[in-house]
Amino acid sequence: MSVEIVILAAGQGTRMYSDLPKVLQPLAGRPMLAHVIDAAEAAGCEGVHVVYGFGGDEVQAAMGHRPVFWAHQAEQLGTGHAVAQALPGIQDEQIVVVAYGDVPLIQPETLSRLAEKAMPDALAILTAVIADPTGYGRIIRDADGQVTRIVEQKDASPEEQEICEINTGLVAAPASRLRDWLSRVGNDNSQGEYYLTDIAELAVADGVPVFAERADSAAEVAGINDRSQLATAEASIRRRRAEALMSQGCTLADPARVDIRGPLVSGRDVFVDVGVVFEGQVELGDRVRIGPYCVLRDAIVEADTTILPHSLIENSQIGPGCSIGPFARLRPGTRLAARAKVGNFVEIKNTELGEGSKANHLSYVGDAVVGKDVNIGAGTITCNYDGANKHRTVIGDRAFIGSGVELVAPVEVGEGATIGAGSTLGKDAPAEQLTVARARQVSISSWRRPVKKKD
Repeated sequence: MSVEIVILAAGQGTRMYSDLPKVLQPLAGRPMLAHVIDAAEAAGCEGVHVVYGFGGDEVQAAMGHRPVFWAHQAEQLGTGHAVAQALPGIQDEQIVVVAYGDVPLIQPETLSRLAEKAMPDALAILTAVIADPTGYGRIIRDADGQVTRIVEQKDASPEEQEICEINTGLVAAPASRLRDWLSRVGNDNSQGEYYLTDIAELAVADGVPVFAERADSAAEVAGINDRSQLATAEASIRRRRAEALMSQGCTLADPARVDIRGPLVSGRDVFVDVGVVFEGQVELGDRVRIGPYCVLRDAIVEADTTILPHSLIENSQIGPGCSIGPFARLRPGTRLAARAKVGNFVEIKNTELGEGSKANHLSYVGDAVVGKDVNIGAGTITCNYDGANKHRTVIGDRAFIGSGVELVAPVEVGEGATIGAGSTLGKDAPAEQLTVARARQVSISSWRRPVKKKD
């Protein structure tokens, strides 16, 4: 018996005060809905069905790369009505899990446990016990502790509102049962909506077992309705990922001040200082050290490399024993070989920097291949763009580029060549020779600096 999931994502989220659909609000650098789809896939759900409504075009476009079945809820008539929109695409023999696009911290293990409780013919409800249950539906049990129904906050009596076991909204049941129950759900309530929660009472009436599976934590099942709750979820996922990182052998100067917004693999004895942000897929080798307020996006950093404060590294591969920063920028396509150095206020783009080579300060190197043990002096730039096309600069092993040099690509500097400071190189420089390309210096004794006229 296989499992499919229906994710409700049709709400507008008016309390967000945003033009962006609620389920697309970013959490840890990705839309909330993406986190729920990830959990569903990790739980082994064979089909993911997303019910969309407000901002449907944006939601579909944002998730267009995911293997998702879409169901449109044209009118917002309640959660029961929303689930019913997806059921035509699901076979009767399937187990259906219902989840929510604004409950992004749900874990795959929880979804799996919920689905198992519904097999082969039962209703499983995910519950949680929280100190302040205001706003949530309450789990009503009989004298034997069996679940008999779920009552919404607005429809609960004062006694029922004292109950602290709440309905998280997540349920699982056979598709055939779910289809039948939803066809019998009415809208005789204060909101005039078709509540998914009403299926509990119908299951009891039909003699179908109703099992309550309790979530591991209230944070996991918290719904996100405003920006304050979004910030709370951000802190929760930040802590969860920081703990996972520390379990890999990484020391965090402050676990509350590191953001991990994608898959991160860390080696042993890694140190990460405060304010560091990881985005996309990042790999850190053994003994890597990252200073404060750096951003690493889709990067591989090999062992024994040090990244000094305020450096930005994106789509780059850094070899072992390198030194980067402070205030360095490595743009996409950068590849540093072992022991390369990129210093303060240096920008590297789409460039191979060879073993032991260094650009220590105030330089731009783009679209270049730089050999081994090359020195690139302060203020050196590769002039790689002519307004229409990018051109390549090639610098051979052991070349020495003096300060303030302009290399006008396409150009090649031979092995062991020396380029005099202040040169503008428009032609290839031969190996093992000094090349100087400067205008002749002239001093004019009769020249006088202009003076402002006095009022």
